[in-house]
Amino acid sequence: MKKDFMFTSESVTEGHPDKLCDQISDAIVDRFLQQDPFARVVTECAVATGIVFIAARFEPNANVDFPNVARQVIEEIGYEQKQFNAKTCSILTSLKELSQDKDRWFDEQNLCDEQIEQIPVRNQATVFGFACNQTPVLMPLPIWLAHKLARRLSEVRKQDILSYLTPDGNTQVGVEFRNRKPYRIHSITVIASQNKASKPDLEQLQQDIRKTVIQPVFEDEAIKPDEGTRIFINPDGAFVKGGPAVHSGLTGRKNAIDTYGEYAHHSGSALSGKDPIRIDRIGAYAARYAAKNLVAANLADECEVQLSYSIGLARPVSIQVETFGTGKISDEEITILLEKHFDFRLAGIVKQFNLRYLPALNKGVFYRKLATYGHVGRVDLELPWEQTDKVALF
Repeated sequence: MKKDFMFTSESVTEGHPDKLCDQISDAIVDRFLQQDPFARVVTECAVATGIVFIAARFEPNANVDFPNVARQVIEEIGYEQKQFNAKTCSILTSLKELSQDKDRWFDEQNLCDEQIEQIPVRNQATVFGFACNQTPVLMPLPIWLAHKLARRLSEVRKQDILSYLTPDGNTQVGVEFRNRKPYRIHSITVIASQNKASKPDLEQLQQDIRKTVIQPVFEDEAIKPDEGTRIFINPDGAFVKGGPAVHSGLTGRKNAIDTYGEYAHHSGSALSGKDPIRIDRIGAYAARYAAKNLVAANLADECEVQLSYSIGLARPVSIQVETFGTGKISDEEITILLEKHFDFRLAGIVKQFNLRYLPALNKGVFYRKLATYGHVGRVDLELPWEQTDKVALF
């Protein structure tokens, strides 16, 4: 296994077209669950110049205005361009009502263990969770830094520090590793979109981004850019307007950004746009929860948990652990501990994390917040799967 290498991860701001789609999809999920915690809904979104397309399947037990939700999200993100804005964009929908499925209606809070065992998953999925001790939140350093840069880029726009910025932006951080530990910052890339090509000119924009975005992000970091760090700010020149008028977007196309920046495996299934009884979404949260608690308990410096589910069964058909040679005990022993102390059954996950009620408990906005800057490793949200309350068991 490689011990010395360089690894890069990217992040994007909430105005990136793919993330716009994720936010619309999850805002719809929030709206359904706010009205009815037992709602079933799966929704996808696509955007391009002047157009938003929403496809959804749902049970008709909630009243949700899909175009209105989309327009609210677009407006809140800050798109005011002539080519794409909340007021004039065309919104097309393809909506299908699902038939009532009594087998999918269950109140997990009132189920005993035997009843939880009787509730199977309805879709096949292999999901992954990962944790490592590179950062305080037990996330890989490259994606942690990329998210910090993207979030800061968005903040300087919203706070009108750099008034010429538009919502679309992209960041990337390369980190050199030695003996599988972060050693130095290899490279930093920031792509910032602006209103006009000539205001400011490229040199001024680069100076502004260094001063207001890059420098503040690394102030409190243990590893900072050095003289050899390569910094790229709009290396292809001015990025004007950005957003759907420049490049299209699609729900679920940024899975690596949603998880571990490709430092670890991630599922091919989208996380956004699905209600909490979809195992391909919530299974990824349960896997992260397990991996984080194992690393927090110092059983390994790195840990990846893989869960494989098959239709018709309540439990995963396979639980695998990889500690990349950093485990204090064998991977097989850690797997036994997982099976003993963690509930990976569908209803068990929903019950422990209270997933149906989180939108109502958070003023109608919960899942949409996950759609940008990661579904895991968040310090700005109190996510149940980010708790390390199992550490005492090991």
